[in-house]
Amino acid sequence: MERTGFEPFGEQLVSATDTQPRSRASKLLLRAGTGLFWSLVAAIVLARAAFFEPGVYDGFSHVASLAKNLLF
Repeated sequence: MERTGFEPFGEQLVSATDTQPRSRASKLLLRAGTGLFWSLVAAIVLARAAFFEPGVYDGFSHVASLAKNLLF
């Protein structure tokens, strides 16, 4: 095993001489997966923005102030 062919965590590094042409199906699958991932990220962010309730964490601040009053 060449030391230069692997990074410190054991992943094999791709060198310029080892490049193999990817198949068309592989490229299409990669783009579809990437598109699906980012569309899910966008949907989650938009859903969080649409259903955000500003007063959700007020209960925690109330409990924290009670704990502060008990300790000090």
